[in-house]
Amino acid sequence: MPSHDLSTVRGVRDAVAAGDASAVEICEASLAAIDARDANLHAFTAVDRGNALARAAAIDRGEDHGPLAGVPIALKDNICTRALPTTASSKVLAGYTPPYDATVVERLRRAGAVVVGKTNCDEFAMGSSTENSALGPSRNPWDAARTPGGSSGGSAVAVAAGLVPGALGSDTGGSIRQPAAFCGLVGLKPTYGRVSRYGLLAFASSLDQIGPLTHSVWDAAILTSVIAGADPMDATASAEHVPDLVAALTGDVSGLRVGVPERLLEEGVAPEVSRPFREALDGLQQMGATIRPIELPHAHAAIPVYYLVATAEASSNLARYDGVRYGHRTARADSLRTMYSRTRDEGFGAEVKRRIMLGTYVLSAGYYDAYYRKAQQVRTLIRGDYDAAFSAVDVVATPTTPTPAFRLGEKVDDPLQMYLADVFTVSANLTGLPALSIPCGFTPGNLPVGLQLTGRMFGEPVLLRTGDAYERQCDWWKHRPPPG
Repeated sequence: MPSHDLSTVRGVRDAVAAGDASAVEICEASLAAIDARDANLHAFTAVDRGNALARAAAIDRGEDHGPLAGVPIALKDNICTRALPTTASSKVLAGYTPPYDATVVERLRRAGAVVVGKTNCDEFAMGSSTENSALGPSRNPWDAARTPGGSSGGSAVAVAAGLVPGALGSDTGGSIRQPAAFCGLVGLKPTYGRVSRYGLLAFASSLDQIGPLTHSVWDAAILTSVIAGADPMDATASAEHVPDLVAALTGDVSGLRVGVPERLLEEGVAPEVSRPFREALDGLQQMGATIRPIELPHAHAAIPVYYLVATAEASSNLARYDGVRYGHRTARADSLRTMYSRTRDEGFGAEVKRRIMLGTYVLSAGYYDAYYRKAQQVRTLIRGDYDAAFSAVDVVATPTTPTPAFRLGEKVDDPLQMYLADVFTVSANLTGLPALSIPCGFTPGNLPVGLQLTGRMFGEPVLLRTGDAYERQCDWWKHRPPPG
């Protein structure tokens, strides 16, 4: 039997297509891995065993052929699924099952993917560690005492631990890329509008984007190709042509211009992160790329701008969870006003309440101009910085995170330190630009480190080509956490 790496999307797809493994065998192996390991890791919030096996059996009967035929996929718990609860890991949506599939789910199913379950996340995707989940935190398979990152931590754990070869997450300020870096994975936040948000429970509508978490860039490319494209159900989904992202993986980066914002990296980057990052830049240079210093003058303002814009949009979006139509409703109410307030008080966790209150404040009369409007103006300046940089370079490189995965509980009582963990990732969301995190090494304590590449609008082909070329020259992406 030919050798296939069944931990990857490509390996599973090729094994099923060649008849070297059946879709049912692959699905059963995934479910068995979940049974064996997830009690300790807590990657999943729900497992769709019956439907997954039925879907795999249909593929084996030849009823479904597609680019992902037989590939088990996990979905973050804020992506709507018809057959499975979608709770955003929040008490306020406990037990809620949507009457429809998100567009990305429809497209995965049409491509032959087998959805095995939903994954844990920070409540309503608000967080960087999964510790804000009402269901408890997920654990990093590289070190169970550490966070896998957030908010798409469960999806990252599911892939890193070998429970599924690929998963979808959402990224509002780094929530795909940061867990990818912490767990030694590839994570792509596509260009805003590249992927439909229909069926994604909204956190911050101008920032949210769905994307893949995988072991390899090839896997990320095929998943993105499947889920991307215009959607009549989402007015913000772009009609921009989706190129063949797999065909873009030529392995050639000769002449590529890589910009490095040196001033941004002067403070706060841990030495055990800086070293692999610099070595990755050296590797790209040896492959024919040119490394150039660039300026991003307003990058220092990205975190405060993000936490004004994102909380304002969260305040608006989460107003719909009021106990009237679906989700949790308090049993202790003697008036409509009391029902609203107690439902939300009982249903939302501390971090979600904090962000709703912050967002309501910055949108309130007397403060809107001073905070929200000013944040949007600085957001435009940040985008202008990147536009200027891209007149001289093709991609911008930074570490994905300033530190490796931190210990569970380490930042829980200091929200500001938790927010600062996203210092390198939030700009891509504020600007709408695509950004890719790829493994670039390990700390002396054997924790993964990520390299982030940010590209021009709809520049996913260049990002993926760069990441794939780097993968071909090193084996970081092949490393797997120890079994346990």
